[in-house]
This record gives sequence, structure tokens and C-alpha cells, in this order.
Amino acid sequence: MTLPLPISVTADGLILTVRVTPKSAKEKIEGVRIESDGRPVLSVRLSAPPVEGAANAALVAFLAKHWRIPKSAVKLLSGETARVKRLAIQADAALRLRITDEVGALAHD
Repeated sequence: MTLPLPISVTADGLILTVRVTPKSAKEKIEGVRIESDGRPVLSVRLSAPPVEGAANAALVAFLAKHWRIPKSAVKLLSGETARVKRLAIQADAALRLRITDEVGALAHD
């Protein structure tokens, strides 16, 4: 079964909904899951603690490195103090397709 994607396409990139698990032993993208409220999210584990924005900065840096884009192309839109966050990613058509394909591949049960 394919899960819905936690991505919305915008004129200049993507909006991505992410669920962060801080203080993990290993930093990684776990996959797509459905939250209890029905929202699809990309589940990401980070080693940074959830204090003073450390996990937010680590999330931006991790995703930028993972997708080989500048950190300035990833912006936190909402969820500064929550585990579920919405990010804006500036991306051209090729990068939008690459990210959407990767997340789509993770959305299979």
C-alpha cells in the first residue's frame, strides 16, 4: 500500500511535513508515516537535543546535506517547539522531482 506524501509543490519548491525524533543514536530518514490526526509526515531521527532550537538547526543541516542543497534553501515554516514541523525547500523542477521520488519510495508499506 502506498501512503500519501507529506509534500506539497509550490511555485519555487516544496513544503515538507516532518516528524522529528531528537536525541537519537543515529541520524537518518526513517520513512513516511501517518500521524494520529491523519497527516502524512516524513519521519527523521536526529542526535541533537530538543533545546534552544538545536534540533531545528540540526534538521535543516541534515536535510540540506542529504539532498546536497544549501542550508539557506531549507526554512522552518512552523513547528519551532513541536515534533511535527513544516519546512519550505527552495527547489527547481529537477530537485523537486528528486525529493518527491525519494519520499515517494519511502511511502510504501
